[in-house]
Amino acid sequence: MRRMFKPAFLFIGLRYTRAKRRNHFISFISLTSIIGLMLGVAVLITVLSVMNGFDRELKNRILGMVPQATLNAYDPFRDWQRVVDYARREPGVEAAAPFNQLQGMLAASGLVSGAMVTGIDPEAEKGVSIVHHNMQEGSIDALREGEFGIVLGSGLAANLGVHAGDKVTLVLPEASLSPAGVIPRFKRFTVVGVFKVGADIDGMLAYVNLHDAGRLLRIEDRVQGVRIKFHDLFEAPEIGYMLAARHPEHLYATNWTQTHGNLFSAIKMEKAMMALLLLFIVAVAAFNIVSSLVMVVSDKKADIAILRTLGASPATIMKIFMVQGTVVGVVGTMAGVLLGVLLSLTIGDIASGIEQLFNVSLFDAYFVNYLPSQLKFSDVLWVSAVAFALSFVATIYPARRAARVQPAEALRYE
Repeated sequence: MRRMFKPAFLFIGLRYTRAKRRNHFISFISLTSIIGLMLGVAVLITVLSVMNGFDRELKNRILGMVPQATLNAYDPFRDWQRVVDYARREPGVEAAAPFNQLQGMLAASGLVSGAMVTGIDPEAEKGVSIVHHNMQEGSIDALREGEFGIVLGSGLAANLGVHAGDKVTLVLPEASLSPAGVIPRFKRFTVVGVFKVGADIDGMLAYVNLHDAGRLLRIEDRVQGVRIKFHDLFEAPEIGYMLAARHPEHLYATNWTQTHGNLFSAIKMEKAMMALLLLFIVAVAAFNIVSSLVMVVSDKKADIAILRTLGASPATIMKIFMVQGTVVGVVGTMAGVLLGVLLSLTIGDIASGIEQLFNVSLFDAYFVNYLPSQLKFSDVLWVSAVAFALSFVATIYPARRAARVQPAEALRYE
């Protein structure tokens, strides 16, 4: 049976890694390098996962309520079902629904609050919005034509002090002439539902029936536009403009990047800056390997000299210590990845446990009542690659220093 031999530098480098050193301080420095690298990688993966979670919640909640894209007419049109069918046939479009929109003030019991009121078809709206999944009271199915019901956001309902079954008055900015002079238009509505998605839009959005909104706008059974939802929301600008350009009638498109693009750009930049800052922690931990290997080289000068006298080249000596440093980097990186993945998957439960243990609420100031986390393989991959690369680079200087050790000088005092 033939025996397989490892390359000399790999065999010796791994042996140095496993061997118990005479200098326990060097072993301690190596251990702290591994622990530091592990913690740096774990923290970076966990923070990125939490930021991914907040980004996902914002997209699901805010972009689940506001239009991802709309096809708007310069003049209200009647044949909205044809436009809806036209949009739905386009690859990439998930659903489409008609809408009318008006702005005004809602008043109840002496309290007044500004609102963006949208007229919807309750059944079609379920395909483009998440409002029906987030109802606290009532249902959007109660928005029946001619009954003038209204569904309010929870913040808006709280500002007005109303619940399902109460009455609110919609004040429209359009003025009407009367014997008493110019007065605004009023319409009485019954609150048939309250929704809560946990974002600022809870304090500004309200829904009424599509035809009721048309009557208030004096366009009757016509609509102002069609709202579209996509399988991939980042395709909204391109597909939206294409649909508007190809439609035989005069339509123009708007999309979420125009209304909320700055918010998500800010989140993306914040994530990038946070990753860069935390990467410095990984870099500091990786370059601790430099100090530990420099001490190892000083401790192993006699061994290096003996290897040189036995015929080992400077390149071989260099590879021995690069192997040793790389092993430290690999162990620290892999341990950090495992810890980071574990924390990312359980950070929400950990935060909930802390809240229960100390009877505090950590997320009252945010739009979510828990700590969201979304682990992405791409984040784990690039963090691991960068940590390993920094660890490998950190071995070069000590290894070159080991390769320059002169056998005669090293053995003079041995």
